[in-house]
Amino acid sequence: MADDYQRIMKAIQFLKSSTLEQPSLDETARHVGLSPAHFQRLFHRFAGVSPKRFLQHLTGDQAKKLLKQSVPILDTSFAVGLSGPGRLHDLLINVTAVTPGEYKSGGINLQIKYATHQTPFGRCFIAITERGICQLEFIDTDNGAETSISRLQKAWPNATIVKDQTVTGTTIQQIFSPLKKPVDKPLLLLLQGTNFQLQVWQALLRIPEGCVTSYGYLAKKVGKPTASRAIGTAIGNNPISYLIPCHRVLRSDGGIGGYRWGADRKLMILGKELCKVEGLKS
Repeated sequence: MADDYQRIMKAIQFLKSSTLEQPSLDETARHVGLSPAHFQRLFHRFAGVSPKRFLQHLTGDQAKKLLKQSVPILDTSFAVGLSGPGRLHDLLINVTAVTPGEYKSGGINLQIKYATHQTPFGRCFIAITERGICQLEFIDTDNGAETSISRLQKAWPNATIVKDQTVTGTTIQQIFSPLKKPVDKPLLLLLQGTNFQLQVWQALLRIPEGCVTSYGYLAKKVGKPTASRAIGTAIGNNPISYLIPCHRVLRSDGGIGGYRWGADRKLMILGKELCKVEGLKS
Protein backbone atom coordinates (compact mmCIF):
# COMPACT_ATOMS: atom_id res chain seq x y z
CA MET A 1 0.00 0.00 0.00
CA ALA A 2 2.87 2.39 0.76
CA ASP A 3 4.35 1.97 -2.73
CA ASP A 4 0.92 2.45 -4.33
CA TYR A 5 0.39 5.67 -2.37
CA GLN A 6 3.78 7.02 -3.47
CA ARG A 7 3.09 6.20 -7.13
CA ILE A 8 -0.33 7.84 -7.11
CA MET A 9 1.06 10.89 -5.32
CA LYS A 10 3.88 11.11 -7.86
CA ALA A 11 1.39 10.84 -10.74
CA ILE A 12 -0.80 13.61 -9.32
CA GLN A 13 2.22 15.88 -8.83
CA PHE A 14 3.32 15.20 -12.41
CA LEU A 15 -0.13 15.93 -13.87
CA LYS A 16 -0.45 19.11 -11.80
CA SER A 17 2.90 20.42 -13.00
CA SER A 18 2.20 19.45 -16.63
CA THR A 19 -1.35 20.75 -17.03
CA LEU A 20 -0.55 22.83 -20.11
CA GLU A 21 1.21 19.93 -21.84
CA GLN A 22 -1.68 17.51 -21.18
CA PRO A 23 0.57 14.42 -20.78
CA SER A 24 -0.78 11.14 -22.10
CA LEU A 25 -1.48 8.02 -20.08
CA ASP A 26 1.74 6.49 -21.43
CA GLU A 27 3.80 9.52 -20.35
CA THR A 28 2.30 9.56 -16.86
CA ALA A 29 2.78 5.82 -16.43
CA ARG A 30 6.38 6.09 -17.55
CA HIS A 31 6.95 8.90 -15.04
CA VAL A 32 5.92 6.63 -12.14
CA GLY A 33 7.77 3.58 -13.49
CA LEU A 34 4.79 1.43 -14.47
CA SER A 35 3.34 0.06 -17.68
CA PRO A 36 0.30 2.00 -18.94
CA ALA A 37 -2.02 -0.94 -18.24
CA HIS A 38 -0.71 -1.43 -14.69
CA PHE A 39 -0.89 2.27 -13.91
CA GLN A 40 -4.42 2.54 -15.30
CA ARG A 41 -5.57 -0.33 -13.06
CA LEU A 42 -3.79 1.12 -10.02
CA PHE A 43 -5.23 4.59 -10.41
CA HIS A 44 -8.72 3.37 -11.21
CA ARG A 45 -8.64 1.17 -8.10
CA PHE A 46 -7.72 4.23 -6.05
CA ALA A 47 -10.08 6.83 -7.54
CA GLY A 48 -12.56 5.01 -9.78
CA VAL A 49 -11.76 7.36 -12.67
CA SER A 50 -8.85 8.22 -14.94
CA PRO A 51 -6.01 10.42 -13.60
CA LYS A 52 -7.04 13.33 -15.84
CA ARG A 53 -10.67 13.10 -14.76
CA PHE A 54 -9.53 13.01 -11.14
CA LEU A 55 -7.69 16.32 -11.45
CA GLN A 56 -10.48 18.01 -13.39
CA HIS A 57 -12.56 18.10 -10.21
CA LEU A 58 -10.24 20.57 -8.51
CA THR A 59 -8.77 22.75 -11.22
CA GLY A 60 -9.68 26.27 -12.21
CA ASP A 61 -13.29 26.98 -13.04
CA GLN A 62 -14.46 23.53 -11.92
CA ALA A 63 -13.36 24.22 -8.33
CA LYS A 64 -15.10 27.62 -8.34
CA LYS A 65 -18.26 25.96 -9.67
CA LEU A 66 -18.07 23.34 -6.93
CA LEU A 67 -17.77 26.04 -4.25
CA LYS A 68 -20.97 27.68 -5.54
CA GLN A 69 -22.84 24.39 -5.87
CA SER A 70 -21.97 23.48 -2.28
CA VAL A 71 -23.45 26.63 -0.70
CA PRO A 72 -27.15 25.61 -0.62
CA ILE A 73 -26.27 22.16 0.72
CA LEU A 74 -24.07 23.69 3.41
CA ASP A 75 -26.71 26.26 4.33
CA THR A 76 -29.12 23.41 4.99
CA SER A 77 -26.48 21.46 6.92
CA PHE A 78 -25.74 24.41 9.19
CA ALA A 79 -29.44 25.13 9.68
CA VAL A 80 -29.98 21.58 10.93
CA GLY A 81 -26.99 21.89 13.27
CA LEU A 82 -25.17 19.13 15.07
CA SER A 83 -28.07 17.65 16.98
CA GLY A 84 -27.40 14.39 15.17
CA PRO A 85 -24.11 12.63 14.49
CA GLY A 86 -21.99 13.76 11.58
CA ARG A 87 -21.51 11.31 8.69
CA LEU A 88 -18.35 10.67 6.72
CA HIS A 89 -19.22 8.31 3.85
CA ASP A 90 -20.58 5.28 5.76
CA LEU A 91 -19.33 6.36 9.18
CA LEU A 92 -21.19 7.90 12.09
CA ILE A 93 -19.09 10.32 14.10
CA ASN A 94 -19.87 11.51 17.61
CA VAL A 95 -17.80 14.27 19.20
CA THR A 96 -17.02 14.93 22.86
CA ALA A 97 -14.90 17.76 24.23
CA VAL A 98 -12.67 17.27 27.25
CA THR A 99 -13.99 18.85 30.43
CA PRO A 100 -12.07 21.64 32.19
CA GLY A 101 -11.21 19.16 34.93
CA GLU A 102 -9.84 16.62 32.45
CA TYR A 103 -7.79 19.33 30.77
CA LYS A 104 -6.39 20.55 34.09
CA SER A 105 -5.46 17.03 35.21
CA GLY A 106 -3.47 16.40 32.04
CA GLY A 107 -5.06 12.98 31.56
CA ILE A 108 -4.66 11.42 35.01
CA ASN A 109 -6.17 7.90 35.02
CA LEU A 110 -6.50 8.06 31.23
CA GLN A 111 -4.96 5.33 29.07
CA ILE A 112 -4.10 6.19 25.48
CA LYS A 113 -3.24 3.54 22.90
CA TYR A 114 -1.32 4.54 19.80
CA ALA A 115 0.36 3.11 16.70
CA THR A 116 1.21 3.92 13.10
CA HIS A 117 -0.54 2.33 10.11
CA GLN A 118 -0.58 2.50 6.34
CA THR A 119 -3.67 4.03 4.73
CA PRO A 120 -4.67 4.83 1.12
CA PHE A 121 -3.28 8.32 1.77
CA GLY A 122 0.04 7.33 3.29
CA ARG A 123 1.27 6.43 6.74
CA CYS A 124 -0.66 7.78 9.72
CA PHE A 125 -0.39 8.01 13.49
CA ILE A 126 -3.48 7.37 15.59
CA ALA A 127 -4.11 7.66 19.34
CA ILE A 128 -7.25 6.31 21.01
CA THR A 129 -8.80 6.58 24.46
CA GLU A 130 -11.85 4.79 25.84
CA ARG A 131 -13.81 7.96 25.04
CA GLY A 132 -12.64 8.22 21.46
CA ILE A 133 -9.87 9.10 19.02
CA CYS A 134 -7.82 12.00 20.33
CA GLN A 135 -5.21 12.27 17.58
CA LEU A 136 -5.00 11.23 13.94
CA GLU A 137 -2.36 12.65 11.65
CA PHE A 138 -0.48 11.71 8.52
CA ILE A 139 3.29 11.34 8.78
CA ASP A 140 5.86 11.38 5.98
CA THR A 141 9.28 11.58 7.62
CA ASP A 142 11.28 8.92 9.43
CA ASN A 143 10.91 10.77 12.73
CA GLY A 144 7.25 11.61 12.11
CA ALA A 145 6.01 9.08 14.63
CA GLU A 146 8.31 10.44 17.33
CA THR A 147 7.02 13.96 16.66
CA SER A 148 3.43 12.72 16.93
CA ILE A 149 4.16 10.94 20.21
CA SER A 150 5.76 14.09 21.61
CA ARG A 151 2.68 16.07 20.62
CA LEU A 152 0.48 13.47 22.31
CA GLN A 153 2.54 13.55 25.50
CA LYS A 154 2.40 17.34 25.58
CA ALA A 155 -1.39 17.29 25.25
CA TRP A 156 -1.83 14.56 27.88
CA PRO A 157 1.25 14.78 30.16
CA ASN A 158 -0.20 12.60 32.95
CA ALA A 159 -1.87 9.91 30.84
CA THR A 160 -0.61 6.36 30.45
CA ILE A 161 0.47 6.06 26.81
CA VAL A 162 1.06 2.59 25.36
CA LYS A 163 1.58 1.21 21.86
CA ASP A 164 -1.18 -1.13 20.67
CA GLN A 165 -1.14 -2.08 16.99
CA THR A 166 -4.16 -4.37 17.29
CA VAL A 167 -6.68 -2.04 18.91
CA THR A 168 -5.69 0.91 16.75
CA GLY A 169 -5.66 -1.29 13.66
CA THR A 170 -9.34 -2.12 14.13
CA THR A 171 -10.19 1.58 14.22
CA ILE A 172 -8.04 2.31 11.16
CA GLN A 173 -9.92 -0.40 9.29
CA GLN A 174 -13.22 1.20 10.26
CA ILE A 175 -12.03 4.62 9.08
CA PHE A 176 -10.33 3.82 5.80
CA SER A 177 -11.90 0.52 4.75
CA PRO A 178 -15.48 0.74 5.99
CA LEU A 179 -17.99 -1.96 5.21
CA LYS A 180 -20.27 -1.26 2.27
CA LYS A 181 -23.22 -1.62 4.61
CA PRO A 182 -23.37 1.31 7.07
CA VAL A 183 -22.82 0.37 10.70
CA ASP A 184 -24.68 1.79 13.67
CA LYS A 185 -21.67 1.92 15.98
CA PRO A 186 -20.27 5.46 15.75
CA LEU A 187 -16.66 6.52 15.75
CA LEU A 188 -16.01 8.64 18.84
CA LEU A 189 -13.74 11.68 18.82
CA LEU A 190 -12.33 13.23 22.01
CA LEU A 191 -11.31 16.82 21.31
CA GLN A 192 -9.08 19.11 23.32
CA GLY A 193 -9.03 22.75 22.29
CA THR A 194 -10.22 26.28 22.95
CA ASN A 195 -13.90 27.12 22.62
CA PHE A 196 -13.19 28.81 19.28
CA GLN A 197 -11.22 25.85 17.95
CA LEU A 198 -13.98 23.43 18.98
CA GLN A 199 -16.51 25.63 17.24
CA VAL A 200 -14.49 25.59 14.01
CA TRP A 201 -13.85 21.83 14.14
CA GLN A 202 -17.55 21.17 14.70
CA ALA A 203 -18.32 23.41 11.73
CA LEU A 204 -15.98 21.33 9.58
CA LEU A 205 -17.98 18.22 10.52
CA ARG A 206 -21.05 19.79 8.93
CA ILE A 207 -19.44 19.79 5.46
CA PRO A 208 -20.86 16.72 3.69
CA GLU A 209 -18.76 14.46 1.50
CA GLY A 210 -18.75 15.82 -2.04
CA CYS A 211 -18.99 19.45 -0.91
CA VAL A 212 -16.33 22.08 -0.35
CA THR A 213 -16.32 25.50 1.27
CA SER A 214 -14.10 28.53 1.75
CA TYR A 215 -12.46 30.04 4.81
CA GLY A 216 -14.72 33.08 4.47
CA TYR A 217 -17.90 31.01 4.42
CA LEU A 218 -16.85 29.16 7.56
CA ALA A 219 -16.02 32.45 9.27
CA LYS A 220 -19.57 33.68 8.62
CA LYS A 221 -21.12 30.44 9.83
CA VAL A 222 -19.31 30.52 13.17
CA GLY A 223 -20.33 34.15 13.67
CA LYS A 224 -16.89 35.64 12.96
CA PRO A 225 -17.24 37.08 9.43
CA THR A 226 -13.94 38.99 9.57
CA ALA A 227 -11.94 36.17 11.13
CA SER A 228 -10.89 34.18 8.06
CA ARG A 229 -7.26 34.17 9.22
CA ALA A 230 -8.22 32.89 12.69
CA ILE A 231 -10.39 30.24 11.03
CA GLY A 232 -7.38 29.14 9.00
CA THR A 233 -5.26 28.89 12.16
CA ALA A 234 -7.89 26.78 13.92
CA ILE A 235 -8.15 24.52 10.88
CA GLY A 236 -4.37 24.17 10.87
CA ASN A 237 -4.52 23.00 14.50
CA ASN A 238 -7.09 20.29 13.78
CA PRO A 239 -5.80 17.25 15.75
CA ILE A 240 -7.83 14.64 13.85
CA SER A 241 -7.12 14.60 10.14
CA TYR A 242 -9.54 13.14 7.61
CA LEU A 243 -12.38 12.55 10.09
CA ILE A 244 -12.62 16.27 10.83
CA PRO A 245 -12.53 17.20 7.14
CA CYS A 246 -10.37 20.30 6.94
CA HIS A 247 -9.40 19.03 3.47
CA ARG A 248 -12.82 20.26 2.27
CA VAL A 249 -11.87 23.93 2.72
CA LEU A 250 -10.56 25.71 -0.39
CA ARG A 251 -9.52 29.25 -1.14
CA SER A 252 -12.36 31.47 -2.36
CA ASP A 253 -10.77 31.57 -5.84
CA GLY A 254 -10.96 27.78 -6.09
CA GLY A 255 -7.30 27.20 -5.26
CA ILE A 256 -6.50 24.08 -3.25
CA GLY A 257 -5.10 26.14 -0.37
CA GLY A 258 -2.90 24.93 2.45
CA TYR A 259 -3.10 21.70 4.39
CA ARG A 260 -1.27 20.69 7.52
CA TRP A 261 -0.42 17.30 6.02
CA GLY A 262 0.53 18.52 2.54
CA ALA A 263 -1.40 20.12 -0.32
CA ASP A 264 -0.92 17.11 -2.60
CA ARG A 265 -2.39 14.79 0.02
CA LYS A 266 -5.31 17.19 0.38
CA LEU A 267 -5.86 16.94 -3.37
CA MET A 268 -5.73 13.14 -3.18
CA ILE A 269 -8.29 12.91 -0.38
CA LEU A 270 -10.69 15.49 -1.76
CA GLY A 271 -10.36 14.27 -5.33
CA LYS A 272 -11.17 10.71 -4.31
CA GLU A 273 -14.23 11.88 -2.36
CA LEU A 274 -15.52 13.87 -5.32
CA CYS A 275 -14.94 10.96 -7.70
CA LYS A 276 -16.84 8.67 -5.35
CA VAL A 277 -19.80 11.04 -5.17
CA GLU A 278 -19.72 11.40 -8.95
CA GLY A 279 -19.85 7.61 -9.25
CA LEU A 280 -22.84 7.41 -6.92
CA LYS A 281 -24.71 9.98 -9.01
CA SER A 282 -23.96 8.33 -12.34
